Amino acid sequence: MTLSPFPFSITDFKDVAPELHQGITGVAEWKIIRRDDIRIRLVIYSPEYLADHWCSKGHIIFCVDGEMETELENGTKHVLKKGQVYTVGDQSDAHRTYSKEGCILFIVD
Repeated sequence: MTLSPFPFSITDFKDVAPELHQGITGVAEWKIIRRDDIRIRLVIYSPEYLADHWCSKGHIIFCVDGEMETELENGTKHVLKKGQVYTVGDQSDAHRTYSKEGCILFIVD
């Protein structure tokens, strides 16, 4: 990965306005900052959140708190717990997310 030359900065996510994204059930709150082509998000899934789409975008996801289950389009399911990271490349494995109790994620894509 190559990062373009942008200046040093510190962001407090409490100062970033959230975007709400409705799932099939539950809601995802996204707080987004952008650095050129890089999207950096703090995402909070409500309890019983189930994504309303299959995603083919690549991500680096760190679970800050709680846990989530990621289902791949091939039917396999994987649990991401607090302190763990998952990575997936663009157009690699379509996936969707479910969180029974809710969770907080730090995502770079």
